[in-house]
This record gives sequence, structure tokens and C-alpha cells, in this order.
Amino acid sequence: MAVLVVAAHDGKTVRSNVANAVTAAGQMGPEVHVLVAGSNAGEAAKSAAAIQGVAKVLDAEDAAYANWVAEDVAPLVVKLAPNYSHVVMAADSVGKNIAPRVAALLDVAQVSEAIKVESPDTFVRPIYAGNAMATVQTADKIKVVTVRPTNFKAAAAGGSAPIEQIGGTGAGGLASYVGAELSKSERPELTSAKIVVSGGRGLASGDNFKMLEALADKLGAGLGASRAAVDAGYVPNDYQVGQTGKVVAPDLYIAIGISGAIQHLAGMKDSKTIVAINKDEEAPIFQVADYGIVGDLFQIVPELTAAVEKK
Repeated sequence: MAVLVVAAHDGKTVRSNVANAVTAAGQMGPEVHVLVAGSNAGEAAKSAAAIQGVAKVLDAEDAAYANWVAEDVAPLVVKLAPNYSHVVMAADSVGKNIAPRVAALLDVAQVSEAIKVESPDTFVRPIYAGNAMATVQTADKIKVVTVRPTNFKAAAAGGSAPIEQIGGTGAGGLASYVGAELSKSERPELTSAKIVVSGGRGLASGDNFKMLEALADKLGAGLGASRAAVDAGYVPNDYQVGQTGKVVAPDLYIAIGISGAIQHLAGMKDSKTIVAINKDEEAPIFQVADYGIVGDLFQIVPELTAAVEKK
């Protein structure tokens, strides 16, 4: 049977992590279909069809899906699920909202944040903040799986899958969309950034994050933070990297004033190159860092920024 990937999108294009989910889904079954649910989501459906490895795109047009209310999208997925062996979503904010509802309605056990597909019914997922890996096997007829995008290579563009128009299931009336307050930034979004600059409690105040902003701007990097910095009110919640924040795996991760608690490491230790700047030479962050600088970040960061600008 085919595998269904549920694609989050902005109305124009599917999220970049859908290509990662397609790669994972291709390891679960012989054919991958992608569901794009929305209102006037034709362009997003076309972007899904252009992903290599996609055999068909289902374009579900319904006003109820305009704002991706999970209580409305989940019944659609459940309606389609009997035609598939697996329902797959990226383990992002959308996937973590919809997939559990789908699993509950189907009365199956969800496999969360899979990082490896051993076989169509066996998956590897991190536990204990990534300090151990669990190999889990499910006998459910329909397997609901969220995958960690950073652990699967994104499928290439260049596909030309057919698009099939399907109807929606309408609004369920359980929840309604009121509004959203979205933070706007010219910097790359954290989970898709090639370079991430993160700050921790060592910055001492929110004002000092301006140093990191300057460095991030010079590098074209996303800006992140540890939970300690977020809890202290230095930066907003959407900056948080870690077990209870965002999971990132950029080409370069620069950790500044971050001690390296296991909860933070769980969200960034898969980065290709890790640079740590901390005055405490015993800080755990140095155990995972490829390059470490022991010293005063208030002296080092401005010098690093100036060097990058000069370069």
C-alpha cells in the first residue's frame, strides 16, 4: 500500500520539511502520496507535486482548512487513512498537533519523532532527551508516524506528480480560528537555517542579545536561545532550541554563553559543526563542540563579528 504524507503549507508552497518527510515515507512503502489541505491551495499542491518521489498529490479544497485548525484537518486524514499503510508528518508544530488526533481517532499507537526507518513497521526514536535510542515496532494496520526532518535528507525537486482534486469534510465545530500573532524577521527560520547563532544565560540580559543579532545578521544566520535565556525573559519563546523547543541541525551552530544542559543538546547536537564560546572550560557544551573558545563572550563576540564583516 501507499504511504500518505500530510503536508503543512503557507498557501503558496509546502514547508521545506515536507521534502524530508517524503524521503522518510519512501523508506516505509513503495509509493508516496502527499495530502495538501487548504483553501485555494493549488499553488501549494503544485509545489508538493514537484518533489521527487511523490507519486500523487491530493488537493483537498475546503474553507475549513484555510487556517489549518487541527480539529478540522484530522477527520480528513482519518477518512483517507484506510487507503494507506502509513500516515506520515514532519515532527514540527503542525505535525505534533494533528498526528496525535489522527492516531487517537484511528485507535492506533503513534510513533513519535522517528529518526530512522529500520523497516516498514520498525522505527528508531530518541528517548531521555536523546541520551538513548529506542527501537519500536508497531503491529497496527495503519501506522501514524511523525519524523524528525533533520535526520532525513530532503528529497530533490524536479518531480511532476499528478494532482487529484478531492473534497473536504468541512468544519467539525470543535474549534475555530480566531487569529494569530506572528513574529516577523528577515533572518532565516530556525529549523531551516544553514547557520544558527544561539545565546544562553551567560548573556546576562536581553539587551546583550543585540550582540548576537549583529553576528547573526553578518552570517545570514537564524537566532536561537537556550531555555534558560527564554525563561529569564531575554528573548521570546520561539527562539528556544532544545528538547522542549525547536530541533535544529544546521551546517554551523554557534553556542554562546550556553552551558550545554542535556535538554539543549537534544535540540542541536546533530548540527554538522558546533562552535562553543563559554568562560567555563568545564561546561558540558564543550563535550559536543567541534571547536571551543574559553573566554569572555563580551570580548570574543564583537571581535568575531568584526572579523566576519572584514572577511
